[in-house]
Amino acid sequence: MSIIEFITSNIPTFLALLATGVFAGILAGLLGVGGGIVIVPVLFFLFQSFGVSPESAMVVATATSLATIVPTSISSIRSHNQKGNVDFDLLKRWSGFILIGVLAGSWLVTRVDGTWLTALFGVIATLSALNMLFRTGKSALFQQLPGTAGQTTMGTSIGFFSSMVGIGGGTISVPLLTLYNYPAHKAVGTAAAIGLIISLPGALTMLAMGSTPNDAPAGTFGLVNLIGFICIVPLTVLFAPVGASLAAKLDAAKLKKIFAIVLLITGLRMLAQLFL
Repeated sequence: MSIIEFITSNIPTFLALLATGVFAGILAGLLGVGGGIVIVPVLFFLFQSFGVSPESAMVVATATSLATIVPTSISSIRSHNQKGNVDFDLLKRWSGFILIGVLAGSWLVTRVDGTWLTALFGVIATLSALNMLFRTGKSALFQQLPGTAGQTTMGTSIGFFSSMVGIGGGTISVPLLTLYNYPAHKAVGTAAAIGLIISLPGALTMLAMGSTPNDAPAGTFGLVNLIGFICIVPLTVLFAPVGASLAAKLDAAKLKKIFAIVLLITGLRMLAQLFL
């Protein structure tokens, strides 16, 4: 099959993936949320609409999401570093433990049933939504970061759980850091760098070690859907500034609450799919 024949026979897939990139980019710029928390559920339901099983859809969505985070996190790191908001001292302490968590989590993705990943994402999405709804702007629970053992556990856990559900560092690390009275702007900037530590080795592990499911969508290698990667990344980068411009004109706080409600419904729907 020629490239042209391949493209024409998969036009609905291409259009849906392009729309995913636009949607993720606008939301990232508008609300400051990481792309993975948007891309994973969209791909999860999208792939199923093309006849992919829920189990296969989840593992491919997870791996593809991690791959898309690599270039976007590099761009984000540059932007935050120019403002002095990347804490390289924290990264030096945490990077090794994050990497250990990522390698363990991404290897596990290549071995476990996608049902478990769906359940885990549903739980994390639900907790993230509840945090956005009820804890944003609240005071910290602790005055400073814990000692070495506590920070080791935090770094390893962030890498492990983020890689298993295809999200960057922000969804888990930002609320976790701010619980310990860590400056919010530095938490967001440092999370961009954490996202690269998570996404690059995680995506490579799933690309190299993952066995492509029999019902995987076209263009899947290992567990990464390269068509999805090619379609989503440019549009995410292109439309993030559009979202940022909209944020200056709209009530971002209200929009974030609306997104949190949508995310809560999405997380609960993914959990419900496991039991209904």
